[in-house]
Amino acid sequence: MGREGRSGGRRGKAAGRGGGGIPQLPWRSVTNPYPPIEILDEERMEALHATSMRILSELGIRVMGENVMDLFEAAGAIVDRETSTIRIDESIVMAAVESAPSEFTLTPRNPAKRLRIGANNLCFGLVAGPPNVHDRINGRRSGNIEDYRNFIRLAQHFNAIHLIGNQVTSPMELPANNRHLDTYFANLTLSELVFHCTAIGRGRAMDGIEMMAIARGMSLEEMATDPGVITIISVNSPRLFDKEMGDGLIAMSEHGQAVTITPFTLMGAMTPVTLAAALAQQNAEALFGVTLTQLVNPGAPVMYGAFTSNVDMRTGAPAFGTPENTKANMIAGQLARRYRLPYRTSNANASNAVDLQAAYETEMATWGAVMGGGNMIYHGAGWLEGGLTASYEKLILDVEILQNMMEFLAPVPFTEDDLGFEAIKSVQTGGHFFGAAHTMERYETAFYRPMLSDWTNYENWEAAGAKDAAERATGLWQRALEEYQEPPMDAAVREALEAYVARRKEEIGAGDP
Repeated sequence: MGREGRSGGRRGKAAGRGGGGIPQLPWRSVTNPYPPIEILDEERMEALHATSMRILSELGIRVMGENVMDLFEAAGAIVDRETSTIRIDESIVMAAVESAPSEFTLTPRNPAKRLRIGANNLCFGLVAGPPNVHDRINGRRSGNIEDYRNFIRLAQHFNAIHLIGNQVTSPMELPANNRHLDTYFANLTLSELVFHCTAIGRGRAMDGIEMMAIARGMSLEEMATDPGVITIISVNSPRLFDKEMGDGLIAMSEHGQAVTITPFTLMGAMTPVTLAAALAQQNAEALFGVTLTQLVNPGAPVMYGAFTSNVDMRTGAPAFGTPENTKANMIAGQLARRYRLPYRTSNANASNAVDLQAAYETEMATWGAVMGGGNMIYHGAGWLEGGLTASYEKLILDVEILQNMMEFLAPVPFTEDDLGFEAIKSVQTGGHFFGAAHTMERYETAFYRPMLSDWTNYENWEAAGAKDAAERATGLWQRALEEYQEPPMDAAVREALEAYVARRKEEIGAGDP
């Protein structure tokens, strides 16, 4: 099935009926027409903000890079170089927030897949970072480059996935100091989506920026005004900002590329056990990173990121998709809107298998992320085992969840014909509408058609093998890989990317990462 077959509006959904491919929604820019849920009133929001400002001004953030200290010192912050601690007052933070854009675009090598970030725009990302991969055929194993490539193919194939996260699964067999080059190359050749640069140090960030520029046929100066890649800076909670992340952030912001500041805060482990305290600390850490991006390059695109959940107090294991996690998703959205910043959140789960737990935790977290006003839902497809495993079957389950959400967010047509008075008039009382002209004109496109759900009756389901959702998902990802078509790339561009990768591997091998 080619690109045209996957992007034909409602016809695109119905294509699977005639054997034309897995039925799915067309690529679309997703917007959220509903007002976000606001859990906290203004008084409590102000208390959160005030506590965050106290954390920044009285306690400070410890940093490991002299370059970061220099930038803050020049801005008037109190820098204690003996303890590597930076304290900033509210005026520095709010000046930075004022200079940050409330919206921006990310443009990949195919401009048709451009993403608008901010306002009521919404996009979904592929899972990022797991060291392991799993499917029901081959079991659980270490991440590797071939599985990595398969996940990129699936992201390209399924229109509900809008961007590629940082190493969907780590290719553990490749050298750690240059494997990012192989993953960037796969992102750019096997898909045409926005992707996440690894920002562990300046070199990895610059490689992502330069390779996207090559793929787009642009200079770095041109791409600085039209960003195409994004990164996530994960603050080491509580209140530690490491040197490599600082260097990566500075490189990205210098070149006008998007940065998401995301404290990873688990209540009871990296923050105090209460939600209010966790959010105050998360907010302080996020605003510190946002401020740094603007000290580097005022107006550089930046997102407010949140990844706050709780731990199981019996074992210390992370928990996701919990009521606390859902409330955190929503309140973090309120905070992002307070500062007029685009908002990144997630819909994670803690299940070890593609089972009922994986589904209800993901669904709970997805509702919190969407109705909390999220602009980017990171790890949106394929996350399993608390982020330790990228799962083929879970990716299929998640695409179904994301497509359901996309259809829920679609506007309801309300023309005279949609109101259906004449159709109601045409059917006698006590009759039915199965054969009515109004029904017959719309029966193929009237409702969302799932790709994973099975709506047959019990007898037919049993006769077809009594497959549950996880079993059906196995068949769907295999079919999707068969249907996948690699997006075309100019031969000269591919050669330029190959040459860049070869040159950088030689440099890195010589000790210049």
